[in-house]
Amino acid sequence: MTLSLRLVRQARAGLVRSPRPARNPARVLFVDHQVRDFLQYRSALPRGLREAGFEVHAALPREAGLDEVSRQGVRAHVVHMRRKSIQLFGELQSVISLLRLYRRLRPILVHHIGLKPTLYGSIAARLARVPAVVSTLTGLGYVFSTGDAKARMLRWLVIRGLRVGFRHQNCRVVFQHSCDRDHIRAGTRVSRGRALLIRSSGVDLSRFLPTPEAAGPPVVLMASRLLWNKGVGEFVTAAQILRARGCRARFLMIGDPDPGHPSAVPTQALEHWRDAGDIEWLGWQQEMPSLLANSHVVCLPSYYGEGIPRILLEAAASGRPIVATDTPGCREVVRHGENGLLVPPRNIEALADAILRFVDDPRLRTAMGARGRVIAETEFEQTRVTVATLAVYRRLLASLPGAGFAALTLIPCTWPT
Repeated sequence: MTLSLRLVRQARAGLVRSPRPARNPARVLFVDHQVRDFLQYRSALPRGLREAGFEVHAALPREAGLDEVSRQGVRAHVVHMRRKSIQLFGELQSVISLLRLYRRLRPILVHHIGLKPTLYGSIAARLARVPAVVSTLTGLGYVFSTGDAKARMLRWLVIRGLRVGFRHQNCRVVFQHSCDRDHIRAGTRVSRGRALLIRSSGVDLSRFLPTPEAAGPPVVLMASRLLWNKGVGEFVTAAQILRARGCRARFLMIGDPDPGHPSAVPTQALEHWRDAGDIEWLGWQQEMPSLLANSHVVCLPSYYGEGIPRILLEAAASGRPIVATDTPGCREVVRHGENGLLVPPRNIEALADAILRFVDDPRLRTAMGARGRVIAETEFEQTRVTVATLAVYRRLLASLPGAGFAALTLIPCTWPT
């Protein structure tokens, strides 16, 4: 049997209606495209829902960490979801995989996290008639931040796919900043009332704490996916310029190569910079609080399609000043002259000058770092994001008859402290 014929038959199997038991009114399903991110950054909301009495499930790709998801009380389901794949049959299989899971689980609400889960999950949720759908776009990524022909073609396809998925009668789309919201609204025609702003995924203020600066040469830290359009090349070149000027700072880069991504930085380049002494490349690190505590400045020269970069929230919460590009996602956290400095994207000289300003001025670092902590506390505390998301759930479920009301009664009006 050819692959295309098999996929068509799978699609028919997912679309055929069969008698089902009554829908469980207290079942919520999260859909994410990366297990590591779900464990590290999405666990607060599922945990709270489980404690409130919901049966919580997660649809995730087959990656390391699925056992840990289950140990946290979330029922994990493997679905076909490849973050970097753009092959037609593979992408169709992702939709089919989600559709079959939705029909089998029959959740009262599905929450998609990220662009790909939103694109495929929204279409599957419409076909499966999931009662309530929330989709959080944590940034628009490569497809919407690159102008080459391939990205333009993919952008056209993504917009039309989202337009289909967002026609669900009881859906809400959550954006992290207004630029992404306005861009997607213009293409998909999603109504203003369904397009919501919840700024960031929040930061755990009890985990990321301000600490006195460590002794020794100032440490400039960049942590991100290692993509060219995250500003990796600009960061390394700025480090080379500053070393040539006699700057004694250390330049640390945290993150893994991302093979297969169109903007991936080759491992050979990272190893060359490390061996030449331009940067200290530490790879992916889990203990970011200690790394931030031992840093003096955090840098993110990104011109990627960011939501609100997590490292900037963690830096602000840790009381560290920030150098970032003057782009929509970064501007949400960094207030120029208050808790950091904003520079034009791809302007290496401006980037080097901004870094040097912090390296040479400990008092400025302390003052701006303290202001960053206040911004994190008042605007980006994780509980605020959780409460705002719960409010979205409540409004959606309040519009459902019967089973929706039963689930609604489980959602707390305020989040436990």
